[in-house]
Amino acid sequence: MELKKTEIKDKIRLYIAEETYTSPDQVKDETKIFDEGLFDSMGFILLINFIEETFSIKAKDSELLDSNFETLNAMAEYITRKVA
Repeated sequence: MELKKTEIKDKIRLYIAEETYTSPDQVKDETKIFDEGLFDSMGFILLINFIEETFSIKAKDSELLDSNFETLNAMAEYITRKVA
């Protein structure tokens, strides 16, 4: 089953909104979730767990980089590569 990037972003956007009590409209594709203060290091761990469970992937320690998780677009790219 191939996931579309828009579907991936929508699932993560809803998760972020629920966890941070933020409107999903405020979590844009390019919102830097750490720079904006939506998540701290503990939130990051929970986000990784959510992504791994939701998309049936396992993130390697070497992949836990800002460049893979700083925005919804970056996460969608990362997840797409992992499930390919």
